[in-house]
Amino acid sequence: MSDTQGEEQAISGRAMESMTGRLLVATPTLKDPNFDRTVVLLVAHEPGGALGVVLNRATEMPVVDVLGDWSYLARHPAVLFEGGPVQPDSAICLARMRTPGQRLRGFHQVSGAVGTIDLSADPERMRESIGGIRVFAGYSGWGTGQLEQEIEDGSWFVLDALPGDAFVDRPDDLWPMVLRRQGGMLAAVAHFPPDVALN
Repeated sequence: MSDTQGEEQAISGRAMESMTGRLLVATPTLKDPNFDRTVVLLVAHEPGGALGVVLNRATEMPVVDVLGDWSYLARHPAVLFEGGPVQPDSAICLARMRTPGQRLRGFHQVSGAVGTIDLSADPERMRESIGGIRVFAGYSGWGTGQLEQEIEDGSWFVLDALPGDAFVDRPDDLWPMVLRRQGGMLAAVAHFPPDVALN
């Protein structure tokens, strides 16, 4: 659990626990094509808004073509991911530390062993400490109260993340996988058809 996760903050004029480090899993009713069947890791959630990256939208662009020096740390599939519709020409890099709680310059903890890493740092210096990275083009952002309203409207399930969620080998399977492990009714949602008309 990150330091911010347990803190209560005044968000949208009411006390609310920070959701930093948690997953937003799109419900079948979310019709925005940017987020259809997505799993978003929230890397920041503060009174001014929220920022996250979509974990299950791999591109075909190899990390080596964009960030050559970092490519040997990239987990399979070693490609860029679409982090979201905001600033698609910018990059956010998630990293998983080999030893949770270890201090490393340029690493900013999100939750447990997972955090963001400064891509201007020397990847060689990180080699011993980092167990893997994933690079996202763009991000998903919400203004003050916007995400809370979308959750209230039923667009997102807010679920706990596991340390490996951001680094799965088969990102296309992440949406049903996260739902299935919840059990009960949420597990049933994993079998919801992409197009209800085809049911």
